[in-house]
Amino acid sequence: MDFDVVLVLVVVLGLYMTFSIGANDVANAMGTSVGSGALTIKQAILIAAVLEFLGAFLVGGFVTKTVRGDILDAQVSASAPLFVIYGMLAVLAAAGTWLVVASRMGWLVSTTHTIVGAIAGFGLVAFGADAVQWD
Repeated sequence: MDFDVVLVLVVVLGLYMTFSIGANDVANAMGTSVGSGALTIKQAILIAAVLEFLGAFLVGGFVTKTVRGDILDAQVSASAPLFVIYGMLAVLAAAGTWLVVASRMGWLVSTTHTIVGAIAGFGLVAFGADAVQWD
């Protein structure tokens, strides 16, 4: 697959995942505040947008480091880098879709468990149980 196509897919699926995380987190965090009348929907969206951005900007690097390197064994996955790229695209699509479905249905789910589970599932299917760092 051409590098430009992969780059476009990464951006599109990354934005989809971002949308999915934001929808899920805002629904979980602000549902009771809006439902009780303490905040209007506009106020909740504004507060959530600011706090979600600050959280991603200030501590997102630590989360990314964990997700990037502490779930799959790097030596096992390094044997097939192109396969890992395609797998991570599938991880973004699957996790984003699960979060959209869960948010739409009103289910309270963890975005962290969703992405970690998707990566572990990809590693398990693609490289076997030894590729996943279970601890």
